[in-house]
Amino acid sequence: MSGVSGTGSAVGEEWGARAARSRALAVLRVRGRALGLAVLPAAVAVVLYAGEVTGHFSGTGWGTARWVVTVLAVVVLLAATAVALVVARARPAATPTVELAETAAPDLYRLVRDLADRLGVPAPAAIALTPDCDSWLEDRTHRAHRTHHAGGGTGGAPVLVIGSPFLWWMRVGELRAVLAPVVAGTGPAAHPDIAAARRFVRGLDAAIAVPRTPGLDPVRRLGARGVGQVARVLLRACRGHAAEMERGVAAAGSERAQEVDYGVRIVAQEQVGLAYAGWDRLLTRVALPAWRMGRWPAKLDAGVVSALTELSRRDRLADGFSSRLGERPACDLLEEPGAVDEAASLLAARLFHGGPAEPGPDWSPVEWSQYPEEVVDRKWRTDAARLHQVLDGIDAATAGPGAPPPTDGPTLTRVIDRLTMTAPGPAAGATAEAAEAAEAPVETAADQDDHADLADSDDFDPLDDLDDDPPPNPAADALAGALSALLAREEAAREARVAAESTRGRTAAAAPAPDRGATAYEGVGAYEGVSGPDGPLPLFPLQPPRSGRDLLADHVTAMVCCAAVDTAEAVPGLDWLDGPALLLGGERATDLGPRVLSLVEDGDPEPLRDWLARTGVRPEKPVRLV
Repeated sequence: MSGVSGTGSAVGEEWGARAARSRALAVLRVRGRALGLAVLPAAVAVVLYAGEVTGHFSGTGWGTARWVVTVLAVVVLLAATAVALVVARARPAATPTVELAETAAPDLYRLVRDLADRLGVPAPAAIALTPDCDSWLEDRTHRAHRTHHAGGGTGGAPVLVIGSPFLWWMRVGELRAVLAPVVAGTGPAAHPDIAAARRFVRGLDAAIAVPRTPGLDPVRRLGARGVGQVARVLLRACRGHAAEMERGVAAAGSERAQEVDYGVRIVAQEQVGLAYAGWDRLLTRVALPAWRMGRWPAKLDAGVVSALTELSRRDRLADGFSSRLGERPACDLLEEPGAVDEAASLLAARLFHGGPAEPGPDWSPVEWSQYPEEVVDRKWRTDAARLHQVLDGIDAATAGPGAPPPTDGPTLTRVIDRLTMTAPGPAAGATAEAAEAAEAPVETAADQDDHADLADSDDFDPLDDLDDDPPPNPAADALAGALSALLAREEAAREARVAAESTRGRTAAAAPAPDRGATAYEGVGAYEGVSGPDGPLPLFPLQPPRSGRDLLADHVTAMVCCAAVDTAEAVPGLDWLDGPALLLGGERATDLGPRVLSLVEDGDPEPLRDWLARTGVRPEKPVRLV
């Protein structure tokens, strides 16, 4: 039985490798056709000149043809040379990573080399970490990438990129099983045809992005756009073949890896999905509030272990996963796990939030033990201060000149009263309706006939009038609009600071870097000042824009939490799956959200007032703001 399985694996591997090589040759044929098209005018010119020498093509007409074809051949050859130079010299995109030197992870390098020996493939040239739940091989043989490696290059083999959460959550055997099909991909990648096809596709992709390079003068930018158009045509011609080539490489690597830790890989794949869920929850619920406060958690990878342990405690589907924690974790393969975790955490903040590339006075790390006081409490008080700033602005706009400022101070009562303000009285409403009626055009008999025809038509929908109903809480809409505008201005200012930091990073990257000595791990220097497709980092924003009502509900909740902390002996806390939490008597207050939504959405304060009375929170007392 094992012999049959091995034969099937060998056949599948051979089929995947042959398919990959066949598609690689198809990609190279596209390159060959482009080269042939470029030298075709020169070949025609050579034939015409040979005909003149032999006396077959003589006469005024042939002479004119020779000159026209010669000029065309020179122009085409110059254009082709320019395209070839740009494609060859354009810097391919690379993933921002934390590079691991062999001195920083000798056991991890030894594991990967042993795995490559068992698979019979070349070992990766280096290992790097990425703050994501994925692993892959990345070619960094381009000279633009080699300049950012202290070792002077990666040779001809690709770099193995490993998701940093895997090292902390997975055990050593699980990590080896997950990396087996990835490392097996170095075998097909070493084939000359596949390597050449990959270099050609990466060069075309990089050439398309050249026109967006900052600092180009108008003439060079115009030429780069022309080169980009040619590269786009070539890339479109070989895109399908390149995709099938990568599928063949993946199939060959997967089939080769069947012989290594196959049973463990099934369990490890379950851990991959669980790690992804925990990592996403940790970033969006826990790390993002800290990043917005100018703090970045320095131990994100260690935090994912706590998050997944909490998940296994709550969710019966994950029951038993935490029992694996008694085995040796893969992070033990690192010499200094804490330092590597800190570097990966800073890179995660850079990618997902757009934070500065290095720590500073306004961008400092925070430990998990300090998170409730330095992030949660500060976030609540900052949101409460922003809410009262908006209320002060609305009061100043509605009050007459010289009116005294409000005397109630930053209290929760002020917020509740504002959100429960009633609509204008009947007289005011009647006056407004009369003014609208006076300004409305007079309806004639013909207009009434038109309305009757519209009512009889199929396009008439009497339910459309329901869309004009007033909102249930107009005071909340006004406050949410002002709050959204203030947040938009703050976000624009933050993006301007990030753009300035990006510009300084590009300037520093262009200047010769001082010799700081070799380091065991470091972020890739090329990514200081990296810009995404729409501007500076973040490349991967975590959350879509939120509605004004959602923002208002968050700020009202923060105000309630501040009042609870100041008057009811509540304390800020950290929930590994839900982020900032309010602790009352050591228990998380899980019933606050629906009561705040009732106030914001419906203008009904009674559920929230009942909760405040039951927990001992005094809404009339001023709270401490940031």
